[in-house]
Amino acid sequence: MKESIVSMKNISYAYERKVVLDHINFEIPRGSFMGLVGPNGGGKTTLIKLLLGLIKPDGGSIEVFNKPIETFKEREKIGFVSQKANSFNRGFPATVFEVISTGLTAKIGYFKFFNKKHKEKILEAIDQVGMLDYAYENIGNLSGGQQQRVFIARALVNDPELLILDEPTVGVDYENVKRFYELLHQLHDNRDITLLLVTHDTGAITEHATDIVCLNKTLHFHGKPEDYSSLSEKDLSQFYGHPVNIVTHNH
Repeated sequence: MKESIVSMKNISYAYERKVVLDHINFEIPRGSFMGLVGPNGGGKTTLIKLLLGLIKPDGGSIEVFNKPIETFKEREKIGFVSQKANSFNRGFPATVFEVISTGLTAKIGYFKFFNKKHKEKILEAIDQVGMLDYAYENIGNLSGGQQQRVFIARALVNDPELLILDEPTVGVDYENVKRFYELLHQLHDNRDITLLLVTHDTGAITEHATDIVCLNKTLHFHGKPEDYSSLSEKDLSQFYGHPVNIVTHNH
């Protein structure tokens, strides 16, 4: 049985007395590629915020890398790519190298100079996402799919063991979505990174993930993609609270 690098036990959370998460028990096994699906307002973003330590649960406990989240200090072990990365200000005057270098700030501190080792690390992260030819290009000149890769590289520069991506394909065209999943497989297979991908693209995620979690206030499903794909429309509609079906893609 694989070690769990995230363990949430009996987690509850409410915004202004409105319950968003209700007694969630959830684990992320090391080495998994987990897809987190569910309707808008179902608690996915809240769960991510709890996992990142940005908010505290109203009840229950969270362990990250076998440590209570209250005492967990090794933040570089977790990489995060926000959905907001896709709406990056194209007028921002920074190169790809400079944007990715900000990912090292938490480790080396603000107002510190990058040494040769740091610069090599940045270029290595750029190379891992296939953007080395654009290292000194202004990020505003890149396409949405290319910018997406830059922000993944920013998350990779600290060598995280867990990479969390929140709706990273929103607003990205089909060809770049296809390349995105190819990149995730490379990271998962070659770097042994555990992945947690929040998405509404249930068709694509069931083709690529090793595990699927469906969240809508409570945990409705936690299992293998083939089992999720075999659920009836009635079951899915009950999970989501409205009619839904899985549309498969050929990514």
